[in-house]
Amino acid sequence: MIDTHCHLDYLDDPLQALDELGLSRVVAIGADPVHARNVIQLSEQDSRIYTVVGLHPTDALQDSPEVRADLEALGKHPRVVGVGETGLDYYWDAAPREVQMATFEWQLDWARRTDRPVVIHTRDKQNREQASLDCAEVLKNAGWHKGILHCCNGHMGLIEAGLELGFHVSFAGNVTYKNAHDLREAAKQVPLDRILVETDAPFLAPMPNRGKPNRPGYTRYTLQFLAEFLGLSEQEFEDITVRNASTVYQLP
Repeated sequence: MIDTHCHLDYLDDPLQALDELGLSRVVAIGADPVHARNVIQLSEQDSRIYTVVGLHPTDALQDSPEVRADLEALGKHPRVVGVGETGLDYYWDAAPREVQMATFEWQLDWARRTDRPVVIHTRDKQNREQASLDCAEVLKNAGWHKGILHCCNGHMGLIEAGLELGFHVSFAGNVTYKNAHDLREAAKQVPLDRILVETDAPFLAPMPNRGKPNRPGYTRYTLQFLAEFLGLSEQEFEDITVRNASTVYQLP
């Protein structure tokens, strides 16, 4: 079982957490220079850890030529398998939207130049869809075909745009929540060769641990839930998601 997206360095016991619930590998996200260095250091300590580095949209005000050069240099580390997480976050609006957009476009270009998948974060304000619409437009214009819509938000326009480009779509613990009907219906629309599971640990713990700090091994609960929902055995769905994760991130 592979957790395709977690913030491993946020945990108090990151290396011990890898031994839980049949986890074999994790992709740890370093979405600013500090966290990028942290997860790369962890990956040097344990071969089960791969990393993605970039600049989160809520941190887009950090963007500068120096930060870009620093992150791109870190991205040359052999344990780095992707760029991000990047995208548009209109929920927090922590950076002006034009700044988020510029940072997003740079990372799409960086992913293309290094032939790596880009990991997309998109979050709208409640009952709004502008971030999803803008994200879909940026992705179409960029035309890069390797990527992951991380923590799928269920917006079918964004999902369709990503799938058309060749992206994978990843589901986190919130798909298990009682009121997540639209998210579960969206999972039905994703081809089985493009679907992934993740935790986004320590955030978004799945049922039965909702409200508690999330852990990479809790991928197991999301995997079990989606397997049943999609009419597959747990082993079938685990094999599918491991194969998909290995493909998109080019893991050995």
